[in-house]
Amino acid sequence: MRLNAMALEQKGQNAEAEEIWGAIAKADPRDAEALAHLGLLEARQEHYVTAIDDYRRAAAINANLPGLQMNLGLAFFKVGQFPDAIKAFTTEIKRRPGDLRLTILLGMAHFGMKDYLVAIPYLQRATERDPQNLTLRMTLAQSCLWSKQYKCVVKVQQQIRALKAESAPIDILAGEALDQMEQTAAALAELRAAVNANPKEPNVHFGLGYLLWTQGKWEEAANEFDLELQNDPQHLQARIYLADSWVERNDFAKALPELENLEARDKSNPLVHRDLGIIDASAGKSDDAVRELMLAMDADPGDAELHLQAATLYRSLGRADQANAETDTAKRLPPPHHPSLQEMLDSIETPAP
Repeated sequence: MRLNAMALEQKGQNAEAEEIWGAIAKADPRDAEALAHLGLLEARQEHYVTAIDDYRRAAAINANLPGLQMNLGLAFFKVGQFPDAIKAFTTEIKRRPGDLRLTILLGMAHFGMKDYLVAIPYLQRATERDPQNLTLRMTLAQSCLWSKQYKCVVKVQQQIRALKAESAPIDILAGEALDQMEQTAAALAELRAAVNANPKEPNVHFGLGYLLWTQGKWEEAANEFDLELQNDPQHLQARIYLADSWVERNDFAKALPELENLEARDKSNPLVHRDLGIIDASAGKSDDAVRELMLAMDADPGDAELHLQAATLYRSLGRADQANAETDTAKRLPPPHHPSLQEMLDSIETPAP
């Protein structure tokens, strides 16, 4: 019966095989092999919760059954129960030290848990064994970035380039890492390389535009934000920073309708309110300008620059006490700074392909 069931499994006749293994398990509920095979057949049908139950029952009888820990770990992995998957894979890799598939799975499971520092050694070993696997290298680079191992990101990118492989995503990651290391010129070069590699890559133009924006290169930034919107007309951040770039260039007539549309869609963005305040102030609409700056500060009370702008506006209106109060508030806050490229890109939801 067992040989017949195994033969049916190999032929993909799962229902027939399951019937035989079920009969064996019914006759002897402590038959670990039958339970393990029932688990395997459930997993093939993507019934992972049922498979886990069968595998666990088998493991309670004979935890050393060949392949059992591997299959149990895979089922846990499929349902996102990464700690349990890691436990099973760790047991299995003790029997098969250096096994590439298990090394990859352990790295990916730790990655799934956001335990990036632990994932890195597994992923490094895996990429050494499988150097052409770009997906593995990207996962390694992401782990390095999110664990603040920025030099590691650049190293992985160099390895990919050595393979003569163009990859916009890895160039973007390298740009994020270099930006974190305050190597802005190098970061800009990587984002430009990413644009050249794939101008349709999600966020590639936005990332380049944002770095240009932080450098005060408003015209170049606006061009990149516009290109991002051509790729993704629903890209809210690109639209916000495009409008702001117009404001920074004093192109208020172009910016105003866009900002009004943005405010109607989402009243919580401080940059939109700040820009509307600037436009209102330039038009002599002092009350409206004050209102917009107050809304901006409500949305982001920790932005010292907003308080300084409010102080300047109050002073121009002869409201010295309020100006001084805003200046004092700004002094108590951290110096103005822009989010890093990594922070900005991590905050954006990438559209599904």
